[in-house]
Amino acid sequence: MINFHSFIKDALAASLEIQKRLQQNSPSLYEKHTLGAGGDISYGADLVAEAIYISHLGKYAKIDSEESGVIGDGKYTIYLDPLDGSENFKTNFPYYGASIALCLQENTVVAIVVNFISSEVFVRTENEFYKTYLNELTWKQSVAENSSLSSVGIVEKAYDKPQKLTVLKENKLKFRSPGAVALSLAYAHYVNYMLFFGTIRVYDMQAGLYICKDLHIYQDEEMTIISKDSDLFDKLCKLYNKEQF
Repeated sequence: MINFHSFIKDALAASLEIQKRLQQNSPSLYEKHTLGAGGDISYGADLVAEAIYISHLGKYAKIDSEESGVIGDGKYTIYLDPLDGSENFKTNFPYYGASIALCLQENTVVAIVVNFISSEVFVRTENEFYKTYLNELTWKQSVAENSSLSSVGIVEKAYDKPQKLTVLKENKLKFRSPGAVALSLAYAHYVNYMLFFGTIRVYDMQAGLYICKDLHIYQDEEMTIISKDSDLFDKLCKLYNKEQF
C-alpha cells in the first residue's frame, strides 16, 4: 500500500526541483528531441522534467509518461505530463506546469497539478482537496468551488474550431485560451466554465478531471464541458447538442 502523503511530498519536492531547473533557462532546455509517446516532439525541458519525476516517484509505481511511455511496473500507475504547456515554455509564455495522477486500476487516488510560474499546486485525494505553493508547502487552502468574481471561461484547443467560437461571443460568454490543458482543468473551480474541443489525452485528463470531479462535467470524443454553475452548464450542453459548437 502506498503512503499517499509521502507520494505527495515527493511529487512536490520533484516539482520544486524542476521549477528551479526551468528558471535557469539553459539552451539545452529548448533543444528538439524525438517524438514522444503522447504524439508531440519532446524538448529538452520535457525530458529534464520527466527524469526528475521518475527519480522521485519511480519507487512508487509504474509511470506512463507523455514523453517516454510506460516505465517500470507495479500495481499502481502514475499518468504523467512532466511539462504541461511545453509550447508555452519554449515561447516564454508564462503558463505551464505538470500533471500527475496516481491510479489504481484506472481509478485516480491522488491528483496533483502544478503551475511552475505561479508556484500554485492543486492536490486532490479521496479525503483532501487543497491548494498550496511550492515555496510554502506547509500552507494549505481549500479550493473555492464558487466565486462571484468569475467573469470568463477557459477554452482549450480553441484554434482547432475557430468557427465555433462565434457562438460563445453571441451568447456573451467571454473566454481565454492559455494553452495548457491540465492547468486549465485545475482552474475550472475559479472560472465560469471550461471547454475543450476534441479528446483530452490521458496524461492531462486523469489528474485534471479528478480535480474537477465535484463540478458539472460532460465529456465525449468531441467535447468536454465543465462548469460549477448548473444553469450555465445546462446552457452549454444545449448549445452543443444543437450542434452550435
